[in-house]
Amino acid sequence: MSRTKIGFSYPEGVCFQCVRCGLCCGDTRSRTRRILLLREDVQRISEVVLKPAEAFATENRGHGFYVYEMRKMRGANKCVFLEGTACSIYSVRPLVCRFYPFELVTQRDGKHSFFCTGECPGVKRGRRLEREYFEDLFNRAYEQLGDGRRSLKKGRS
Repeated sequence: MSRTKIGFSYPEGVCFQCVRCGLCCGDTRSRTRRILLLREDVQRISEVVLKPAEAFATENRGHGFYVYEMRKMRGANKCVFLEGTACSIYSVRPLVCRFYPFELVTQRDGKHSFFCTGECPGVKRGRRLEREYFEDLFNRAYEQLGDGRRSLKKGRS
């Protein structure tokens, strides 16, 4: 993967290991999730599941380059691709899902910063994440979102 010259800050010393709980894939008592999708996410998923975008996503406005939102299962308020606590499209999961439990934000001064959510039970578990982990995430975003002139902002709320 090509490396960017743009810098960023990240939470040093954080440990993370996904515990496959599925918390990030749906609503909780205190939070309604909106899993926002890039056009590229929708195209990639559509090619794999052999379904049109409308089968799993709705168009979305007001979130910049995130032009779709993932549908949820009726009555369950979980991502339509969640099977038990496993993602059925894991290999082609959306960019925001690849980032979780981290979020990349462009500050007002133009600097990029990763933040970590406190809700994920996988945080503080597993191996310590080094700068290279965040470089990989940053480069994925940079490649999918363009040349960095567009603001990197939250796609999961």
